[in-house]
Amino acid sequence: MIQNSPLIIAQVTDLHLFAEPDRTLLGLPTADSLSALLRQLRQLQPPPDFLLLTGDLSQDGTAASYEYLQAVLGPLKIPAYWLPGNHDDPEMMARSLTHPLFLPEKSFQAGSWQFLLLNSHVDGCVCGNLSTSSLDWLDRELYKNSQRPTLVSLHHPPFLTDSDWLDTSILQNPEDLFAVIDRHPQVELVVFGHIHQEFLCQREGVTYVGTPSTCIQFEPKSTHFALGSQEPGFRLLSLHPDGSWETEVRRIAYAHQLDRVAMGY
Repeated sequence: MIQNSPLIIAQVTDLHLFAEPDRTLLGLPTADSLSALLRQLRQLQPPPDFLLLTGDLSQDGTAASYEYLQAVLGPLKIPAYWLPGNHDDPEMMARSLTHPLFLPEKSFQAGSWQFLLLNSHVDGCVCGNLSTSSLDWLDRELYKNSQRPTLVSLHHPPFLTDSDWLDTSILQNPEDLFAVIDRHPQVELVVFGHIHQEFLCQREGVTYVGTPSTCIQFEPKSTHFALGSQEPGFRLLSLHPDGSWETEVRRIAYAHQLDRVAMGY
C-alpha cells in the first residue's frame, strides 16, 4: 500500500486496570480515568490508524482485566497492537487479548513504516531486560526492512530519567539495545512507557520518547517516590512517508483525589 498521508498513531500506556473495574490505584479509579481518555480519543479527527499499547495494561495480570480492556476499546473500532509491561502477565495477555481488533503481531508494516515491538518484561522484576533472543530478532527484522523508516517500542526506558527511585527500574541492558539500533540507520523513533511522565531525548540521530500514563503520574526528577499533579495523557504520532514525523502529548481533563503514600512500584 502506498502511503500518501501521515499515519496517525495513539500511544496509550500504563493503564493499570484491575479485574474489578471499580478498584483504585493510590486512590485513583484506573478504569474511570481510561474512560475519560477514550472519550477524547473518539473526538480525534482524523481518528488514529491504530493504537500502540505499551505495557502495564493490567495492574494484577488477570484475564478479567484484559477482557475489560477489550470491552471498552472495542467500540472505538481502532486496531490495537500491544506489548507487556512489568505488571502484565505476558502469557495471560496472549491468551486473553483475542478480540479481532487486538493484533498479536510484533513486527508489521503500515504505510511506508516498519514497527517492531519488544518484550522487556522480566518475571518477578519491576525493572526490564531484553533477552539475547529478542535482540537477535530485532537485528534480523531490521536487516529485512532496511529501506523502511522504523519505530521500535518497548515498555521500559533505556535511559535514566533523573528520578533516583524510578531509575532503579529502567531497562537493565540499554547498551545491548543501542548496539543493535546503531547498526540500522532507518530507526527513527523508540517509544516506551513505564515512567508515567513525558520524556524525550536523542541519541545518534534516534529520538526516544516516553509517555504519560492514563492514570497516576509520577513527579519528574524526584529523589523518592512522588506522585505528580499532571493530568493523565497519551501520545499522538504523525508518521510521514518520507520518514519524517511529529509527536505531541495530549492531556485529558481528569482530576481525582489521590492517596499519596508510596506503593511497591
